Amino acid sequence: MSTKEQRERIELLQGTLDLLILRTLRWGPAHGHAIAKAIEFRSEDVLQVEQGSLYPALHRLIKRKWIAVEEGTSENNRRAKFYRLTSKGRRQLEVETSKWEKLAGAIARILRPTEEGEP
Repeated sequence: MSTKEQRERIELLQGTLDLLILRTLRWGPAHGHAIAKAIEFRSEDVLQVEQGSLYPALHRLIKRKWIAVEEGTSENNRRAKFYRLTSKGRRQLEVETSKWEKLAGAIARILRPTEEGEP
């Protein structure tokens, strides 16, 4: 990856990462590396999830009972922890998605005000 591409990547805020993990697990159980790669892929490599952020977020979500963890074997035959969304996590995903949409709308209104209301 070029230096320009690295500069164009965006670091995620804690709450945003939680939301993206929950959304990613809605497609089914996954191990940590697969979760990070799915977020990067679906964001067209704009969002990068570092291990130093991912695993604390996964532990936080387990503690809140929004996700559960099970031992398994990865696609390359290695032992791995697979994370899955719980029913409580599915409900929370709806709440977090609604909060995100409200926040994004508010920020968009500030960044692109209507001409009438522009200061």
